[in-house]
Amino acid sequence: MKLARVMVAGKPHWGVVEGPLVRLLAAPPWEGLTPVGGSIPLAEAELLPPAEPSKIVCVGLNYKAHAQEMGKELPAEPLLFLKSPQALLPPGGTVLLPPDSQQVEHEGELALVIGKKAKNLKPEEALQVVLGYTCLDDVTARDIQRREKVYARAKGYDTFCPVGPWLETQIPDPQSLTLTLTVNGQLRQRGTTADMIFPVATLLAFISRIMTLLPGDLVSTGTPPGVGPLNEGDVVELTIPEIGTLRHQVARG
Repeated sequence: MKLARVMVAGKPHWGVVEGPLVRLLAAPPWEGLTPVGGSIPLAEAELLPPAEPSKIVCVGLNYKAHAQEMGKELPAEPLLFLKSPQALLPPGGTVLLPPDSQQVEHEGELALVIGKKAKNLKPEEALQVVLGYTCLDDVTARDIQRREKVYARAKGYDTFCPVGPWLETQIPDPQSLTLTLTVNGQLRQRGTTADMIFPVATLLAFISRIMTLLPGDLVSTGTPPGVGPLNEGDVVELTIPEIGTLRHQVARG
């Protein structure tokens, strides 16, 4: 089942994607799938980020080959950082390149949205709190990251978190997905979630020992190798076949 978040008459609504239609729900899906009695054509829908996060929790260096391309040691534990919810960008939106960075890069990732309040999860139960999976580009000002050696500013600019196009709830094994990212049709990243250092269940158990995960929270799981620069006018497409394709543009801020 695909769950989308859409704008209707100036207000955000959740809905279920059924063929060419989005059937609207009366409340966020973690409160139930009660229909509100209307639908809109998917082709005409203004898609919003399919999350309502109190926090966006991201994982760094979760693929060995990416750690190697960055010249970093492999982490002994998951390396966590936060993005502001104000960084969210809807499908089809435009990443704005900030004037204080000369090297902004893409990082295509598998992400997930939490559907149940969760604390101190065990790995074997962790996937039960996942509402659905989606695509996320962890846009990064690489020169700022290298200079400051922390992630808050480099990854926290407004528009630096494109996510979507929707949630896919039926992913039997999140460690068997292929991810590809293209820029202007040219392949930049290709990886499989089987290569994660810390799998999704391990990440959720680890994170939930530190902070309570709430319905609507967004967790991103790290990027495979092949990260590269973004320039004004670029079009980025991040695809996970079981989920869909997240597209966004790039412009000068």
